[in-house]
Amino acid sequence: MPQPNSTPEKRLEGRIALVTGASRGIGAAVARRFAEEGAHLVLTARTSAALEEIDDDIQKITGEPATLVPLDLGDFDAIDRLGAAIFERFGKLDVLVGNAGQLGTLSPLAHIDPKVWDSVMAVNATANWRLIRSMDPLLRSSDSGRAIFVTSTVGQEARAYWGIYAVSKAALEMTAMVYAHEVEKTPVRVNLINPGPTRTSMRAQAFPGEDPETVRTPDSITGLFVDLAEAACTMNGERLKPE
Repeated sequence: MPQPNSTPEKRLEGRIALVTGASRGIGAAVARRFAEEGAHLVLTARTSAALEEIDDDIQKITGEPATLVPLDLGDFDAIDRLGAAIFERFGKLDVLVGNAGQLGTLSPLAHIDPKVWDSVMAVNATANWRLIRSMDPLLRSSDSGRAIFVTSTVGQEARAYWGIYAVSKAALEMTAMVYAHEVEKTPVRVNLINPGPTRTSMRAQAFPGEDPETVRTPDSITGLFVDLAEAACTMNGERLKPE
């Protein structure tokens, strides 16, 4: 007997998701996967051209464009303007993925240029706090707001010469955990993902002699992001790694 046509359920159908650092690496992979799962994407990166490239991928998947926002996360006032724009257009935000990050320089703490220190702290730590500050009312306006932040092993395990990156990720982790405690009696859930070794340009910068074929691709770790972005997710205040 012929079977009725059925469409696989999309786990993020109709959800509004903001992804920072979305033009390449993990951010781009998450954006594509979220599109496949039915989300409408609000994508930020520093350059329009890079965003347009990932938007081409999104349109091939969904037939519709993402909302593109060229944005330097070091411009904190621009983050506030982004929050206002999302409120005006959508009235809520279902998913925030704080993915954008900078490596800085791998060197002894005493040798780090103060401008590099300030820049990495601004993007990796302070910008994510500013995102929380601006997006919290929008996440609370969703019936199931989800915030996901990308961290690193060195945020918990001190490692020589990784000073500014490690310090910034430790600050990000504490920021996310405090936020998770603050929203635990609301429908909002906040979690951290440590991707582990992943084939990105940042990893290539940190490990220039490594064969990229020996580490997994960003596309291979997107399932955990979907798990945490779903309305059904109940985890809060967790640090998780892809299997």
